[in-house]
Amino acid sequence: MDKPTRRNLLKAGGALGALGALSAATPAYAWTWSPKGSVAGTGVGADPRWVWDAEADPLVASLLDRGDVPMVNQLLRNWTKNGQPLPTGLPADLRAFMESARQLPAWTDHGKLATSFRFTEKRGLYLGVLYGMASGMMSTVIPREARAVYYSQGGADMKDRITKTAKLGYDIMTRNAFDPDGEMIVTCVKTRLVHAAVRHLLPQSPHWPPVADEEIPISQADMMVTWHSLGTTVMQKMVDWRVPIPSSESTAFLHSWQVTAHMLGIRDEYIPASWAQANSQAEQVLTPILAPTPEGIKLADILLNLGASVDGAILSKPILGAFTRYVLGDQIAGWLKIPREPVWDSLLRVSWRPFIAIREGLLNLPLAPETYWLFDEFLRKATLLFLSEAKPIRIEIPETNRPS
Repeated sequence: MDKPTRRNLLKAGGALGALGALSAATPAYAWTWSPKGSVAGTGVGADPRWVWDAEADPLVASLLDRGDVPMVNQLLRNWTKNGQPLPTGLPADLRAFMESARQLPAWTDHGKLATSFRFTEKRGLYLGVLYGMASGMMSTVIPREARAVYYSQGGADMKDRITKTAKLGYDIMTRNAFDPDGEMIVTCVKTRLVHAAVRHLLPQSPHWPPVADEEIPISQADMMVTWHSLGTTVMQKMVDWRVPIPSSESTAFLHSWQVTAHMLGIRDEYIPASWAQANSQAEQVLTPILAPTPEGIKLADILLNLGASVDGAILSKPILGAFTRYVLGDQIAGWLKIPREPVWDSLLRVSWRPFIAIREGLLNLPLAPETYWLFDEFLRKATLLFLSEAKPIRIEIPETNRPS
């Protein structure tokens, strides 16, 4: 029998036959989460570590091999709105894929998406803090993600890489995220194409394969790990902070991330149907794999410096480091070599939860949610403007890995 190759695996859509060939380099855990707990309610139960994106991967590999990527990126630069027609001139196979990929799943509940925005409107400040200090910094102690980011093209310009990631976080928080005049669907489809390109390119890097414990990056399991570092972690932290969240808003917030997972190419059988299922899956795929890497430590330092430069008078590196320690704990802060900040560490421990309690009490005042939303929205837009250097944020298919 021929040895499995990356190309063959892609063609097979992540065939389970790869398990025997790759298991020696795999984290030691068995996939036991049942698809009965997913939004699909059923599935074959395949280990997501050996499943990638059967539709996008061979397509993007072909685009790269035949030299179509520069033309495609140019054509897609002005495709920004969910309801906007695809530009003319796209290769027929890419157009067919994108027309299919841009369709929301049949189980989308637009009422829940509207409720999710109402949740965001009231808790935008907490979400912004957690997406940055919890999710963003957690990504640096997810070994596979840290290495994939560091050695791919995005690792060469982290400000640009973070800008594109921030756009996804910004888009999901908008009122019209999945509506025809919103941008979340476009962002997801373009990100899906980028992921497929990285799967094709990164194994060709002279730097990534020697340190990687997988032959193909960004498996379905890897994407679910990132998904949990976002939605699941954010909700866990808000519960821990005792933010009073109505069950309808909690369910709606989950739904927005369920739809996002589907649009990013994650199979429905891996997307948890409830927070209980999400927490259960995260305990298996996220918590046990957190660990420091040389690449992650470097990325964390870059992120803290970038955050501090948004407004050096307010968001100093010591404050951001203290927030990271407060949100993620001493162990992760130690892994990332974040020094202790006696003043800020103590202040956050003493004052953050009372601040939340006061803010939650003020939410009952007339116009308070709308006022807070306007302030939070200003901060988010200002951050995106800084990161993008006032230029259009373009999510484009990479053609190379990190050059150095």
